[in-house]
Formats: sequence, C-alpha cells, structure tokens
Amino acid sequence: MKKVLEMREKRAKAWDAAKAFLDARADGNVLSAEDNATYEKMVADVDAMARQIALEEDRVARDAAMAQPTSTPLTGKPTDGSAKPTRTRATAEYKEDFGRALRGKTLLHNVMSEGVDADGGFLVPEEFETQIVTGLEEANIVRKIAKVITTSAERKIPIAATHSIAQWTPENAAYTESNPTFAQKTIDAFKLTDLAKVSIELLQDSMFDLESYIANEFSRAFGVAEEEAFCIGSGSGQPTGIFTASGGTVGVTAGSPTAITVDNLIDLIYALQSAYRKNAVFLMRDVTVSALRKLKDSNGAYLWQPSVQAGQPDRLLGYPLYTSPYAPAVAAGALPIAFGDFSNYWIADRMGRTVQRLNELYAGNGQVGFLATERVDGKVILPEGIQLMQMGA
Repeated sequence: MKKVLEMREKRAKAWDAAKAFLDARADGNVLSAEDNATYEKMVADVDAMARQIALEEDRVARDAAMAQPTSTPLTGKPTDGSAKPTRTRATAEYKEDFGRALRGKTLLHNVMSEGVDADGGFLVPEEFETQIVTGLEEANIVRKIAKVITTSAERKIPIAATHSIAQWTPENAAYTESNPTFAQKTIDAFKLTDLAKVSIELLQDSMFDLESYIANEFSRAFGVAEEEAFCIGSGSGQPTGIFTASGGTVGVTAGSPTAITVDNLIDLIYALQSAYRKNAVFLMRDVTVSALRKLKDSNGAYLWQPSVQAGQPDRLLGYPLYTSPYAPAVAAGALPIAFGDFSNYWIADRMGRTVQRLNELYAGNGQVGFLATERVDGKVILPEGIQLMQMGA
C-alpha cells in the first residue's frame, strides 16, 4: 500500500507540472503546435501512471485475497454424519464434484444432483461464484456505484410519483385534501451467456487450473457485456442504459455540439436536487475527461484534480469522477456526461450463475465447451436522481 501511495503522489506532482506548463505557455487559450504536443505527452504520462496505479492496487488486493487462510479450525461438536448440510453448494463435496464435472470425470459424492439447473447446467459452488462476482466488480464500474439486488422472480418497485402537500388552514376551516400518487417500475431478468472452448490436452494436464481459467474468462466477458448494457442498453432483451432516453433526466443542454464549458458543468450539478448531491458522482468516458482537463473555474483553479489517496477516484469540481469506455462520446445530440446518485440505478441479479459442460459439440476439434449463463437486469428507478448533459444539435 505504501508503494501505491507513492505512485499517487508522483502522479499528482506530474499533473501539477502539466498545469504549470500550460499556465506558463497559454496565450489566450491557444498553444503552439510544439507546446500542445508537449502538454499532451505530459497528460499521457499522467494517464499511464493511473493505469499503473490500478494494476498495483489490483495486485495488492489479489495478494491479500491469496493470503487468506484456506481453511478454518474445527470448533463444532462431532456428529454421526446423519445430518445433511442445508446449503449444498457450500460443501467441500459439492466443490470437488463440480471440478470433476468440468473435467468430465465420474462424480464421487453424488451431490451434484441437488444443484442441477433447469437447463441442464450445474449451479456453481459458492466459492467459485464469489470469484466470478469479484471479477465482475473489477471490470464493471457501474456495478461499483449502482444499487445491486438479488431477485428470485420479476420484482415490482413502488415509486412515489407525487407527494402530499401541507396547507396553512385557518381555525374552523375545512381541511384541504392531499392526494399523493404512486407509480411502479419492474425489474426483470435478461439472459447473458458466454461459451468458452478448452482443448482436451489442457483438460488432461493436471497442472492446468481449469476453474481459475473459466472464472477469469467468464468474469471478463460478463463484465464487458454488462458494462455496455448498463451504460447504453436499449432495454429490449438487455438492461436499460443510464445514457439513454429511458435512463436519467436531461438536466442541461450544451450550446455547442462539441464543446463543454465550465458553466455547463456547474449547471449540471445544480440541476440535481440537493438531496441527491451529497452522494453524487460524475460518470463519463476517458476521452471526455481529457477534453475537460484544461477547464478552470473563475478563480483559475483546474476543475479536474487527481486522486492522491489509494482507492479513491479522481475529482471534478469536488465530486468523485468515474469513467467507463461505454459512456457516449461528445457529439451533436449525444448524452456524454451523467451526474447523480447512482444508487437510483438498480441492478438485479436473478438467482445464481450456471456452468454447463458441452462434451460432444466440439469433439471433432478436440475441444470441450463450457457454457456460462446469468440473468440480470438494470434500469434507472428514479430518473430525477441522475442528471444527464446533452450536447447541442
């Protein structure tokens, strides 16, 4: 962790040097071609440091996870073995049989049938599923800032559409009725699948960690697909994205189709109700952040500030700033920036993920297929809690 802090401090100093260079050479906000190339190189170095910090933080997290004990001491009283565990996916027997099923071997404990999915896939053991979920969180920014729930069926969410209004009432006068109304949002589940093929030679190699390979592949694939849907999904056969007409509320329309001003950002912040601003963050793509780095407030201070604390995001106008490659780019009529409390975006995971082994489909190529399936939905529940900036036409 000390190394991460040192890297963050180095990145902050590099950004200060870039700002100083820009301030010393900017003449009417116009840089010469040579100075602009130098400045862009300095900014690229800052971005490269950010990527190195992310890699180092990931390494530290993985080292901490690997340092955890692999077993716990026995503290319970011995039993005669007659009682069955109520959570079969948490048992060592289930995990062992799951690994043997992936390799096409004979099951030893006859417990896989207790977790058979309706479509023929085995519910993954709890330890395996946790590994996948961790991978999703590392690859999926929206999952970090949204509200994530687990459902077993279609879930209807009641929403207060209008509130009651108190009235000043004179003595002996009739009370004024208030009629609050309610709306409803429905969270469903859309099917997301991935098919990975593994050669029979790798399966036969006892040194090959099959479970880790499959977990990493499915984590990456699911994370990419989810992130794109959570940002720009159509809502038809997939989650509804934040940066869509059915997502947040358009709070500000920029006067230009390609340029974002300081006033646009300030207007976007205050388009959000104060109750939501205390937990609000920015979400946009990296290219948009790059365009905002030269902007200053009325006091000459840069709007963007790098994070110097491990685990904390950069900031824009004092608010945390997150980036996703699937946020829209700056273009005429586009919605490139979201600002709000993203707990108003709900992600619903339906039941557990499944893995199915396909023995015959790819036998002619000397391969075995593994099919992973999950069901998930996502949508903005309260559009007023997330404000979008729309570019001019």
